[in-house]
Amino acid sequence: MAVHTPSVQPPGHAPTPPADPATRRRANGRARLTAVRFARNRLALFGLVMLLLLFLMAYVSPFFYKWDYTELDFTAFQKPPSASHWFGTDQSGSDLFALTARGMQKSLVIGILTGLICTFVAAAVGASAGYFGSWADRSLMWGVDLLLVMPSFLIIAVLSPAFQGATWLLFVVLLAAFSWMITGRVVRSMTLTLKDREFVKAAKYMGVPAPVIIFRHILPSMASMLIIDGTIQVGAAIIGESSLSYFGFGVQAPDVSLGTIIATGTPAAPSFPWLFYFPAGCLVLICLSIAFIGDGLRDALDPNSAGAKARAPRTSKSAPKSAPQSTSTEGRTS
Repeated sequence: MAVHTPSVQPPGHAPTPPADPATRRRANGRARLTAVRFARNRLALFGLVMLLLLFLMAYVSPFFYKWDYTELDFTAFQKPPSASHWFGTDQSGSDLFALTARGMQKSLVIGILTGLICTFVAAAVGASAGYFGSWADRSLMWGVDLLLVMPSFLIIAVLSPAFQGATWLLFVVLLAAFSWMITGRVVRSMTLTLKDREFVKAAKYMGVPAPVIIFRHILPSMASMLIIDGTIQVGAAIIGESSLSYFGFGVQAPDVSLGTIIATGTPAAPSFPWLFYFPAGCLVLICLSIAFIGDGLRDALDPNSAGAKARAPRTSKSAPKSAPQSTSTEGRTS
Protein backbone atom coordinates (compact mmCIF):
# COMPACT_ATOMS: atom_id res chain seq x y z
CA MET A 1 0.00 0.00 0.00
CA ALA A 2 1.50 3.28 -1.14
CA VAL A 3 1.79 5.97 1.48
CA HIS A 4 1.46 9.57 0.33
CA THR A 5 4.02 11.80 1.97
CA PRO A 6 3.37 15.52 1.66
CA SER A 7 6.17 17.57 0.22
CA VAL A 8 7.91 19.57 2.91
CA GLN A 9 9.57 22.78 1.81
CA PRO A 10 12.83 23.82 3.41
CA PRO A 11 12.63 26.47 6.13
CA GLY A 12 12.91 30.02 4.93
CA HIS A 13 11.38 29.17 1.56
CA ALA A 14 8.17 31.01 0.77
CA PRO A 15 5.64 29.18 -1.39
CA THR A 16 5.07 30.80 -4.73
CA PRO A 17 1.38 31.47 -5.25
CA PRO A 18 -0.14 30.39 -8.53
CA ALA A 19 -0.70 32.97 -11.20
CA ASP A 20 -4.03 34.64 -10.58
CA PRO A 21 -5.95 35.62 -13.75
CA ALA A 22 -7.76 38.37 -11.85
CA THR A 23 -4.43 39.86 -10.75
CA ARG A 24 -3.17 39.80 -14.32
CA ARG A 25 -6.36 41.48 -15.53
CA ARG A 26 -6.00 44.19 -12.89
CA ALA A 27 -2.39 44.79 -13.90
CA ASN A 28 -3.32 44.98 -17.58
CA GLY A 29 -6.19 47.33 -16.80
CA ARG A 30 -3.90 49.56 -14.74
CA ALA A 31 -1.39 49.67 -17.60
CA ARG A 32 -4.10 50.57 -20.11
CA LEU A 33 -5.43 53.29 -17.81
CA THR A 34 -1.92 54.72 -17.42
CA ALA A 35 -1.45 54.69 -21.20
CA VAL A 36 -4.79 56.47 -21.72
CA ARG A 37 -3.90 59.14 -19.17
CA PHE A 38 -0.50 59.60 -20.80
CA ALA A 39 -2.10 59.89 -24.25
CA ARG A 40 -4.39 62.69 -23.02
CA ASN A 41 -1.34 64.81 -22.20
CA ARG A 42 -0.50 66.64 -25.42
CA LEU A 43 2.84 67.92 -24.16
CA ALA A 44 3.86 64.40 -23.16
CA LEU A 45 2.92 63.07 -26.59
CA PHE A 46 4.82 65.92 -28.21
CA GLY A 47 7.86 65.09 -26.09
CA LEU A 48 7.64 61.39 -26.97
CA VAL A 49 7.33 62.07 -30.70
CA MET A 50 10.14 64.62 -30.61
CA LEU A 51 12.42 62.24 -28.72
CA LEU A 52 11.74 59.47 -31.25
CA LEU A 53 12.54 61.85 -34.11
CA LEU A 54 15.79 62.85 -32.42
CA PHE A 55 16.70 59.18 -31.96
CA LEU A 56 16.02 58.59 -35.65
CA MET A 57 18.18 61.58 -36.53
CA ALA A 58 21.01 60.31 -34.36
CA TYR A 59 20.98 56.61 -35.27
CA VAL A 60 19.21 56.23 -38.62
CA SER A 61 20.19 59.33 -40.60
CA PRO A 62 23.93 58.40 -40.77
CA PHE A 63 22.98 55.40 -42.94
CA PHE A 64 21.33 57.65 -45.54
CA TYR A 65 23.22 60.92 -45.24
CA LYS A 66 26.07 61.24 -47.72
CA TRP A 67 28.53 62.85 -45.29
CA ASP A 68 30.23 61.18 -42.35
CA TYR A 69 31.32 63.08 -39.26
CA THR A 70 34.96 62.23 -40.01
CA GLU A 71 34.87 63.43 -43.65
CA LEU A 72 36.05 66.89 -44.69
CA ASP A 73 34.77 68.96 -47.61
CA PHE A 74 37.75 71.06 -48.74
CA THR A 75 35.50 73.07 -51.06
CA ALA A 76 33.18 74.27 -48.26
CA PHE A 77 34.65 75.99 -45.21
CA GLN A 78 32.12 77.59 -42.83
CA LYS A 79 29.39 77.43 -45.44
CA PRO A 80 25.78 78.14 -44.38
CA PRO A 81 23.07 75.43 -44.53
CA SER A 82 22.37 74.22 -48.05
CA ALA A 83 21.07 71.20 -49.94
CA SER A 84 24.53 69.63 -49.83
CA HIS A 85 25.18 70.37 -46.14
CA TRP A 86 21.91 70.55 -44.21
CA PHE A 87 23.35 72.26 -41.12
CA GLY A 88 26.28 73.91 -42.92
CA THR A 89 29.97 73.24 -42.32
CA ASP A 90 32.52 74.35 -39.73
CA GLN A 91 35.93 75.93 -40.14
CA SER A 92 37.59 72.63 -41.02
CA GLY A 93 35.00 71.60 -43.63
CA SER A 94 33.21 69.02 -41.48
CA ASP A 95 29.50 68.58 -42.08
CA LEU A 96 27.65 69.97 -39.05
CA PHE A 97 24.61 67.70 -39.46
CA ALA A 98 26.81 64.58 -39.35
CA LEU A 99 28.70 65.97 -36.34
CA THR A 100 25.45 66.79 -34.53
CA ALA A 101 24.02 63.32 -35.20
CA ARG A 102 27.18 61.71 -33.85
CA GLY A 103 27.20 64.00 -30.82
CA MET A 104 23.57 63.16 -30.08
CA GLN A 105 24.43 59.46 -30.12
CA LYS A 106 26.96 59.93 -27.36
CA SER A 107 24.85 62.34 -25.34
CA LEU A 108 21.71 60.17 -25.51
CA VAL A 109 23.52 56.95 -24.59
CA ILE A 110 25.43 58.59 -21.74
CA GLY A 111 22.25 60.23 -20.43
CA ILE A 112 20.13 57.07 -20.55
CA LEU A 113 22.81 54.84 -18.97
CA THR A 114 23.51 57.41 -16.25
CA GLY A 115 19.80 57.77 -15.49
CA LEU A 116 19.30 54.01 -15.20
CA ILE A 117 22.37 53.54 -12.98
CA CYS A 118 21.40 56.47 -10.74
CA THR A 119 17.86 55.21 -10.26
CA PHE A 120 18.97 51.65 -9.53
CA VAL A 121 21.66 52.68 -7.03
CA ALA A 122 19.32 55.14 -5.29
CA ALA A 123 16.58 52.50 -5.04
CA ALA A 124 18.91 49.77 -3.74
CA VAL A 125 20.78 51.93 -1.21
CA GLY A 126 17.76 53.87 0.03
CA ALA A 127 15.54 50.81 0.40
CA SER A 128 18.29 48.84 2.15
CA ALA A 129 18.96 51.67 4.60
CA GLY A 130 15.29 52.09 5.42
CA TYR A 131 14.53 48.36 5.66
CA PHE A 132 17.48 47.16 7.75
CA GLY A 133 17.87 50.27 9.93
CA SER A 134 20.36 50.26 12.81
CA TRP A 135 24.05 50.36 11.81
CA ALA A 136 23.31 49.70 8.13
CA ASP A 137 21.09 52.79 7.97
CA ARG A 138 23.64 54.95 9.80
CA SER A 139 26.59 53.86 7.66
CA LEU A 140 24.75 54.19 4.34
CA MET A 141 23.32 57.60 5.20
CA TRP A 142 26.76 58.75 6.36
CA GLY A 143 28.09 57.86 2.91
CA VAL A 144 25.18 59.70 1.28
CA ASP A 145 25.82 62.82 3.37
CA LEU A 146 29.52 62.68 2.51
CA LEU A 147 28.80 62.52 -1.22
CA LEU A 148 26.27 65.34 -0.98
CA VAL A 149 28.77 67.82 0.47
CA MET A 150 31.47 66.98 -2.06
CA PRO A 151 31.71 69.26 -5.15
CA SER A 152 30.76 66.69 -7.77
CA PHE A 153 31.39 68.85 -10.84
CA LEU A 154 34.87 69.76 -9.62
CA ILE A 155 35.75 66.16 -8.74
CA ILE A 156 34.63 64.86 -12.14
CA ALA A 157 36.56 67.63 -13.87
CA VAL A 158 39.71 66.69 -11.93
CA LEU A 159 39.35 62.93 -12.49
CA SER A 160 38.32 63.05 -16.16
CA PRO A 161 41.82 63.80 -17.57
CA ALA A 162 43.14 60.75 -15.75
CA PHE A 163 40.85 58.55 -17.87
CA GLN A 164 41.75 60.04 -21.24
CA GLY A 165 42.10 57.30 -23.81
CA ALA A 166 39.95 54.92 -21.75
CA THR A 167 36.40 53.90 -22.57
CA TRP A 168 33.64 56.49 -22.23
CA LEU A 169 31.79 54.12 -19.90
CA LEU A 170 34.07 55.35 -17.11
CA PHE A 171 32.65 58.81 -17.71
CA VAL A 172 29.16 57.35 -17.23
CA VAL A 173 30.25 55.83 -13.91
CA LEU A 174 31.67 59.16 -12.76
CA LEU A 175 28.46 60.98 -13.62
CA ALA A 176 26.27 58.34 -11.96
CA ALA A 177 28.39 58.21 -8.79
CA PHE A 178 27.45 61.77 -7.82
CA SER A 179 23.82 61.95 -8.98
CA TRP A 180 21.81 59.45 -6.91
CA MET A 181 22.03 60.69 -3.30
CA ILE A 182 18.91 62.87 -3.02
CA THR A 183 16.73 60.17 -4.59
CA GLY A 184 18.28 57.64 -2.20
CA ARG A 185 17.16 59.72 0.76
CA VAL A 186 13.61 59.93 -0.63
CA VAL A 187 13.50 56.16 -1.17
CA ARG A 188 14.74 55.59 2.40
CA SER A 189 11.98 57.75 3.90
CA MET A 190 9.34 55.94 1.83
CA THR A 191 10.75 52.55 2.85
CA LEU A 192 10.46 53.48 6.55
CA THR A 193 6.69 53.76 6.09
CA LEU A 194 6.27 50.79 3.75
CA LYS A 195 8.14 48.26 5.88
CA ASP A 196 5.40 48.41 8.54
CA ARG A 197 2.63 47.55 6.07
CA GLU A 198 0.79 44.26 6.33
CA PHE A 199 2.09 42.75 3.08
CA VAL A 200 5.71 43.30 4.16
CA LYS A 201 5.07 41.82 7.61
CA ALA A 202 3.35 38.82 5.99
CA ALA A 203 6.35 38.25 3.72
CA LYS A 204 8.68 38.38 6.74
CA TYR A 205 6.48 35.89 8.62
CA MET A 206 6.60 33.50 5.65
CA GLY A 207 10.40 33.60 5.70
CA VAL A 208 10.97 35.53 2.48
CA PRO A 209 14.59 36.79 2.33
CA ALA A 210 15.17 40.50 2.83
CA PRO A 211 16.50 41.20 -0.72
CA VAL A 212 13.39 39.57 -2.18
CA ILE A 213 11.14 41.69 0.04
CA ILE A 214 12.98 44.85 -1.00
CA PHE A 215 12.95 44.22 -4.75
CA ARG A 216 9.62 42.39 -5.03
CA HIS A 217 7.40 44.16 -2.51
CA ILE A 218 8.84 47.51 -1.38
CA LEU A 219 10.36 48.98 -4.54
CA PRO A 220 7.37 48.15 -6.81
CA SER A 221 5.20 50.17 -4.42
CA MET A 222 7.20 53.30 -5.32
CA ALA A 223 7.62 52.47 -9.02
CA SER A 224 5.89 55.66 -10.17
CA MET A 225 8.33 57.85 -8.25
CA LEU A 226 11.32 55.88 -9.55
CA ILE A 227 10.16 56.11 -13.17
CA ILE A 228 9.72 59.86 -12.90
CA ASP A 229 13.08 60.23 -11.19
CA GLY A 230 14.69 58.18 -13.95
CA THR A 231 13.45 60.58 -16.63
CA ILE A 232 14.68 63.55 -14.62
CA GLN A 233 18.08 61.93 -14.15
CA VAL A 234 18.41 61.31 -17.90
CA GLY A 235 17.89 65.00 -18.66
CA ALA A 236 20.25 66.08 -15.88
CA ALA A 237 22.93 63.63 -17.08
CA ILE A 238 22.73 64.94 -20.66
CA ILE A 239 23.14 68.51 -19.42
CA GLY A 240 25.98 67.47 -17.12
CA GLU A 241 27.79 65.59 -19.88
CA SER A 242 27.40 68.49 -22.28
CA SER A 243 28.65 70.94 -19.66
CA LEU A 244 31.74 68.86 -18.89
CA SER A 245 32.43 68.29 -22.58
CA TYR A 246 32.03 72.03 -23.18
CA PHE A 247 34.90 72.70 -20.76
CA GLY A 248 36.98 69.88 -22.20
CA PHE A 249 36.50 67.35 -19.38
CA GLY A 250 34.01 64.98 -21.02
CA VAL A 251 34.11 63.12 -24.33
CA GLN A 252 37.54 63.57 -25.88
CA ALA A 253 38.65 63.89 -29.51
CA PRO A 254 38.50 62.31 -32.02
CA ASP A 255 35.00 61.47 -30.76
CA VAL A 256 32.42 64.21 -30.34
CA SER A 257 29.38 65.01 -28.22
CA LEU A 258 26.93 67.88 -28.22
CA GLY A 259 29.04 69.66 -25.62
CA THR A 260 32.22 69.55 -27.69
CA ILE A 261 30.35 70.72 -30.83
CA ILE A 262 28.80 73.64 -28.94
CA ALA A 263 32.17 74.56 -27.43
CA THR A 264 33.79 74.55 -30.87
CA GLY A 265 31.08 76.71 -32.44
CA THR A 266 30.64 79.22 -29.61
CA PRO A 267 33.52 81.59 -30.56
CA ALA A 268 32.27 81.84 -34.16
CA ALA A 269 28.57 82.13 -33.22
CA PRO A 270 28.24 85.90 -33.90
CA SER A 271 29.54 85.56 -37.47
CA PHE A 272 28.48 81.99 -38.25
CA PRO A 273 25.40 81.33 -36.06
CA TRP A 274 24.61 77.89 -37.49
CA LEU A 275 27.74 76.51 -35.80
CA PHE A 276 26.15 77.15 -32.41
CA TYR A 277 22.37 77.21 -32.81
CA PHE A 278 21.85 73.84 -34.50
CA PRO A 279 23.68 71.67 -31.89
CA ALA A 280 22.42 73.86 -29.02
CA GLY A 281 18.88 73.59 -30.37
CA CYS A 282 19.12 69.80 -30.49
CA LEU A 283 20.32 69.77 -26.87
CA VAL A 284 17.39 71.97 -25.81
CA LEU A 285 14.91 69.76 -27.69
CA ILE A 286 16.27 66.60 -26.03
CA CYS A 287 15.99 68.08 -22.54
CA LEU A 288 12.52 69.53 -23.19
CA SER A 289 11.25 66.24 -24.62
CA ILE A 290 12.47 64.29 -21.59
CA ALA A 291 10.95 66.88 -19.24
CA PHE A 292 7.57 66.67 -21.00
CA ILE A 293 7.66 62.86 -20.87
CA GLY A 294 8.47 62.97 -17.15
CA ASP A 295 5.54 65.33 -16.47
CA GLY A 296 3.24 63.08 -18.48
CA LEU A 297 4.33 59.99 -16.57
CA ARG A 298 3.79 61.80 -13.27
CA ASP A 299 0.23 62.75 -14.23
CA ALA A 300 -0.51 59.30 -15.65
CA LEU A 301 0.75 57.39 -12.63
CA ASP A 302 -0.66 59.82 -10.05
CA PRO A 303 -4.31 60.63 -10.83
CA ASN A 304 -4.43 63.07 -7.88
CA SER A 305 -1.87 65.41 -9.44
CA ALA A 306 -2.95 68.85 -10.57
CA GLY A 307 -2.13 68.14 -14.21
CA ALA A 308 -4.27 65.00 -14.30
CA LYS A 309 -7.22 66.79 -12.69
CA ALA A 310 -6.94 69.64 -15.14
CA ARG A 311 -7.15 67.25 -18.10
CA ALA A 312 -9.92 65.09 -16.65
CA PRO A 313 -13.20 65.26 -18.58
CA ARG A 314 -15.61 67.62 -16.85
CA THR A 315 -19.10 66.41 -16.03
CA SER A 316 -22.05 68.55 -17.00
CA LYS A 317 -23.53 70.44 -14.07
CA SER A 318 -26.65 71.56 -15.91
CA ALA A 319 -28.38 68.15 -15.78
CA PRO A 320 -29.55 68.31 -12.11
CA LYS A 321 -30.99 71.76 -12.70
CA SER A 322 -33.11 70.70 -15.65
CA ALA A 323 -35.56 68.63 -13.60
CA PRO A 324 -36.78 71.41 -11.27
CA GLN A 325 -37.04 73.77 -14.24
CA SER A 326 -39.28 71.38 -16.13
CA THR A 327 -41.56 70.84 -13.11
CA SER A 328 -42.00 74.56 -12.62
CA THR A 329 -42.97 74.92 -16.27
CA GLU A 330 -45.54 72.18 -15.92
CA GLY A 331 -46.97 73.89 -12.84
CA ARG A 332 -47.45 77.15 -14.69
CA THR A 333 -49.14 75.46 -17.62
CA SER A 334 -51.51 73.61 -15.33
